[in-house]
Amino acid sequence: MDKKFIKINDADNVIVILENIKKNELIDVDTHSIKVLQDVSFGHKVACQTIEENEKIIKYGEVIGVATKTIQKGEWVHTHNCKTALNEHEEYFYNPMLNTQDKKETKTFKGYIRSSGKVGIRNEIWILPTVGCVNGIVKEIETKAQTLLTDNIDAIVAYNHPYGCSQVGDDQDNTRKILADIASHPNAAYVLLVGLGCENSGVAEILQFVDEKDRNKMRTMICQNVEDEIETGLCILKELVESAKRSQRTEQPLSKLIVGLKCGGSDGLSGITANPTVGIFSDLLVKQGGSTILTEVPEMFGAEQSLMNRCKDKPTFEKLVALINGFKEYFVQNNSPVYENPSPGNKAGGITTLEDKSLGCTQKSGTATVVDVLRYGDKVNQCGLNLLESPGNDLVASTALAAAGAQIVLFTTGRGTPFACPVPTIKISSNTPLFKKKNNWIDFDTGVSLKEKTLSECGIDLFEKVIKVANGEKIKSEADGYRDMAIFKKGVTL
Repeated sequence: MDKKFIKINDADNVIVILENIKKNELIDVDTHSIKVLQDVSFGHKVACQTIEENEKIIKYGEVIGVATKTIQKGEWVHTHNCKTALNEHEEYFYNPMLNTQDKKETKTFKGYIRSSGKVGIRNEIWILPTVGCVNGIVKEIETKAQTLLTDNIDAIVAYNHPYGCSQVGDDQDNTRKILADIASHPNAAYVLLVGLGCENSGVAEILQFVDEKDRNKMRTMICQNVEDEIETGLCILKELVESAKRSQRTEQPLSKLIVGLKCGGSDGLSGITANPTVGIFSDLLVKQGGSTILTEVPEMFGAEQSLMNRCKDKPTFEKLVALINGFKEYFVQNNSPVYENPSPGNKAGGITTLEDKSLGCTQKSGTATVVDVLRYGDKVNQCGLNLLESPGNDLVASTALAAAGAQIVLFTTGRGTPFACPVPTIKISSNTPLFKKKNNWIDFDTGVSLKEKTLSECGIDLFEKVIKVANGEKIKSEADGYRDMAIFKKGVTL
């Protein structure tokens, strides 16, 4: 199955190179040979026909940009001769193209059922600061609490963030909602909320955003009100450990599993291997009654109409239009170009324009119907494919997925990254060289779909991998102890 290139769609006027190719090398495309006019790295594009200036460049059967000059057959196609075709203001129409699937809820996983009715895949204790001023305190408590760990408790973890004070408006509400959402997460058997005592978003304010059914798993400490905050915090944790260690895994239906979908450090193969594999996984989980969440609104730009056509009804379509236009307006209000993406790393990996990136990015959503569109800080309440408001930033978006209820995040990458969010973050490589080079980061390789396996086989393998992780199998970032939390900030700091 060795291939030097792939033509994704018959309508494409570019091919994607699957291995480094030297200048003047001949490759056979369709019924004719093409001489490659420059050295081209894998993941990058080559014109398979002459493309005139201002003519559309087609990949995935969709427009990914326009030629800024005439591009000869065999020429490398990238930022030097291609630009985005997107405008800041688009008009959208609802043209429903829904993929209805019969639900077959036959598979299960072993999770921890909480008193709230939610199901976690880890049995952990989390320490959450309500304000950045106590970050050092919660980290010291975390360090000293490691002696309390028992076999049935996966981790005792503190999550730092810089907010909780000197915020107003949406930023203040976002901090409160995200902290409340994380505190309510079922992967945590119990949570210790640690406040300073004089902040805007203190313990009492966070608890106002917590559902009553989740409050019984939370304990609180206000540092200004105790003599020794470290000793007091450890005493509380000792009690929580005694309660948490009695939790047991039980069989749970896949309708209780929520998986977040995210990509970062994408390359030219991400939309060909990793993201389509995740899309197949997403369809399999939705068919079993489970839920997936696609986020990164700026990386929907250029592919948003196809997502809109998959919305279950007109009101859901209108929510998505409002989400897309609202995020564009956020860029405009901050005097930033809407289509600044892709990043330098994306470009080095072969992604040329935002359309190129988005059309690959959104393939993580598979073909399922969009059942709901969530605002930042909202939680999933409908089984199926959900779209979530968040920027593309890896840490912010992944934290938003966890806050929305995802017990696991699938993170595809063509460049590699070691980070993890508050829930198990499965790293999925788009190419096998990355998997081999950064095996200490990457949990699953989809580069094998180019030679050894089909995409469908990779999707099924990933589905089985996720079930294993849900059942307790530890992934690379967990073994390394990597965990991060980041909150979206848009406005002023007082």
